[in-house]
Amino acid sequence: MAIRAFSRSKIPIFSTKILQCLIKPSVNEYRKFQFPVLEVGSNKPLFGLKHYHDGRPRGPLWRGKKLIGKEALFVISGLKRFKDDEEKLRKFIKSHVLRLLKMDMIAVLTELERQEEVALAVEVFRVIQKQDWYKPDVYLYKDLIVALAKCKKMDDAMQLWESMKREDLFPDYQTYTEVIRGFLRFGSPADAMNIYEDMKKSPDPPEELPFRILLKGLLPHPLLRNRVKEDFEAIFPDRNVYDPPEEIFGVN
Repeated sequence: MAIRAFSRSKIPIFSTKILQCLIKPSVNEYRKFQFPVLEVGSNKPLFGLKHYHDGRPRGPLWRGKKLIGKEALFVISGLKRFKDDEEKLRKFIKSHVLRLLKMDMIAVLTELERQEEVALAVEVFRVIQKQDWYKPDVYLYKDLIVALAKCKKMDDAMQLWESMKREDLFPDYQTYTEVIRGFLRFGSPADAMNIYEDMKKSPDPPEELPFRILLKGLLPHPLLRNRVKEDFEAIFPDRNVYDPPEEIFGVN
């Protein structure tokens, strides 16, 4: 009420100064609400919350590079630089690849597969097989065979396939699928059927995808396709198979 009365007063200057004194907080009140000042390098919590930096870079750089160390990145760059010079490549492998730690060596292999540098990936895999810590691993074989099949390097893929079997390892259906797809792209339906016959002996439950790929890829070869179709209908009786018009087979 006092503030309202002063605001209606006929003495505006006097009332304005009084209002400023009533509303304006004192300097001491400002000091009460000052934020605490932390010393540089202090680990004291602020308002009960601990602030720290764990040393990791922020953003996409960390997410993209966190599994690859500097030494591994240097080796990948060197392998790609000397891949066309056999002598320099061998020297580089001897001087740099062999000195890598286990995880760095596997990281180099994985990154070369991702970049589709499959010839270099095979070289690194051969080095890994000679290490004391190496144990036969179906996943190392699988990733490399799939990468080779996608790049249509079927001869190298089959060499690894035989090496995998010699180590008593057996492919899964994803590996079968990619190798069958690779042979069909490579124009070798007979080799694709050989892999298919090997797949039928697998103890794992059958999956639909490799059958579908064969049914599509063997359209120009109706006799081979009919064999796959009969097996598919026996294994998956509730599934349908699309049969295109006979003109696609070249039948009049």
